[in-house]
Amino acid sequence: MPDRIYELCASLKIFVKPYIISPVPRKPKTFPIELLFRALADRTRLRLLNLIADKEICVCYFVEILGMSQPKISRHLAYLRRAGVVAARRQGRWMHYRLLAPQDTVASTVLTETLAHLRQLPDMQADRARLDNQCCSPDTVVRLGQAPLPLALPGPAAG
Repeated sequence: MPDRIYELCASLKIFVKPYIISPVPRKPKTFPIELLFRALADRTRLRLLNLIADKEICVCYFVEILGMSQPKISRHLAYLRRAGVVAARRQGRWMHYRLLAPQDTVASTVLTETLAHLRQLPDMQADRARLDNQCCSPDTVVRLGQAPLPLALPGPAAG
């Protein structure tokens, strides 16, 4: 049978040339700095970054603290994830978000300086105070049901 296939291929003038394909060298991925700047250009996203600067927080707390709808907050968090500055983790039906420091030194510096500046603004301090109050308020426990409390992330103390 293989001889018959060979004869058929020879009569049709089909030839197979083996090629060894070597991997094409790829450029290392650069951090999309323009995406970071677009992510930082929205007040809602800045408020979200301010709240997760040193904690991992469930979306339901963002809804309570910022007084916005869950879909709007989730859309902004997805934008921050695409920008590479926020990571998400699912725990049952709850989505938790935390700050993700970019590997790129320029992007990391921009994000660190932005967060330091946000900590100085009175309205951002008010958001952080509401987060602290929401986590410990008995009314919040009733409203949010079984939502897990925000987790403090290890690392340098916020200043």
